[in-house]
Amino acid sequence: MASTLATSVGAQLRLRREQRGLSAAELARRSGLSKATLSGLESGRANPTIDTLDAVAIALGIPLTDLLVPTTPTQPHVVRATAAADTPQQEMLRRVSGGHQVEIWRLRLPARTTYEGVPHATGTLEHLMVASGTLSAGPSDDLARLGPGDLLAFPGDVAHCYRTAGEPADATVVMTSPMIG
Repeated sequence: MASTLATSVGAQLRLRREQRGLSAAELARRSGLSKATLSGLESGRANPTIDTLDAVAIALGIPLTDLLVPTTPTQPHVVRATAAADTPQQEMLRRVSGGHQVEIWRLRLPARTTYEGVPHATGTLEHLMVASGTLSAGPSDDLARLGPGDLLAFPGDVAHCYRTAGEPADATVVMTSPMIG
């Protein structure tokens, strides 16, 4: 049975290989691995060494960490705001791995507004952090209700929208999309 980490690494490996338009045979050749080994890695059945993963990362032209950190949520991921304290606080809200283009947008929506987002390039992720107001956002068929300080991460390569009710909202959107080439 595959471990969660092995399954995650395998999914990242397959995603990165497909993003680069490489066949499994070509990636195996470039990394010096057998096709059977590569197949075991992608399926999550193999227990690779760091050296093996490093060879694959080099062949893909990506940092090794891109294979170790899941970046594509299969469903929206909400991080709720925490209460402020009297002492300095630092909270990691979301890790964005290398190999991506990152854009930061400010989104201001008046009350009773719906903004429909069109699907972006395959592999695009959106991370929305609400500064003020409340809104519902995410994939069009699975909106999450968010308030000040909440963070939502979701696939941006599907139809999505942002919707306010009786008050305006101000948010920051960080979009990550795979680099081409």
